[in-house]
Amino acid sequence: MNHADQDTTETLDERPTRGNRLYPRVTSFRSRRGALTDPQQDVWDRRWPELGRDVGDDLLDTDRWFGRSGPLVLEIGSGTGTAAVTMAQAEPHVNLIAVEVYRPGIAQTLQRIERTEGTDAPATNLRILRGDAVEVLEHMIAPGSLTGVRVFFPDPWPKARHHKRRLLQPATFRLIASRLKPGGVLHVATDHAEYAEAIAEAGNAEPLLVPVTWDSPISHERPVTKFEDKAHRVGSDIAELIWGKIGE
Repeated sequence: MNHADQDTTETLDERPTRGNRLYPRVTSFRSRRGALTDPQQDVWDRRWPELGRDVGDDLLDTDRWFGRSGPLVLEIGSGTGTAAVTMAQAEPHVNLIAVEVYRPGIAQTLQRIERTEGTDAPATNLRILRGDAVEVLEHMIAPGSLTGVRVFFPDPWPKARHHKRRLLQPATFRLIASRLKPGGVLHVATDHAEYAEAIAEAGNAEPLLVPVTWDSPISHERPVTKFEDKAHRVGSDIAELIWGKIGE
């Protein structure tokens, strides 16, 4: 769902996703395939059973998965894990779940996690789900359980006929808002000006989301990825869009 970090996304085709109760829709991520390199396969075999899961229908027991309770943050479309790993290191008290569909990108995230081990800031607080983030929110995340949701550089699907594929639409904002705790934060970043306007309109129309006027429970500082650096070099502005959930 994220086109950051070398546009690391893959998808099914135009058919609606399975059993989706939110609304009939097509997936918001691109069709891509990629074989793992030998080092990526090695890290996958060793670390995926511990750190990753495929998206399913069962509610996550996050305390058990992380081995502790803590503020729960979801990053949708984590690409190769640049932001996820760095932000996990910066917020060791947070339980961070990264959602991604592209297997080589996930393998690179596992490699990044391993490289933090033995350092002063190991990313031991990061887990990964492989699959559709809307299905994660619908089936695997309990209402009112998230402290934060991050969506960095979602695919803008710029052609008008493809706008139906965009992740951040009114129904998705409603779903995200239902999963946030009161006071929880949704942080979106995009370099696509027209999509930024559409995102702002949809987010501002969601009655449970308002501008954050309180101390945010999560950091808004993001590392600059290769994709974002490229956007800067071609003169694209980065829109940061942040909302907080009011009490229901």
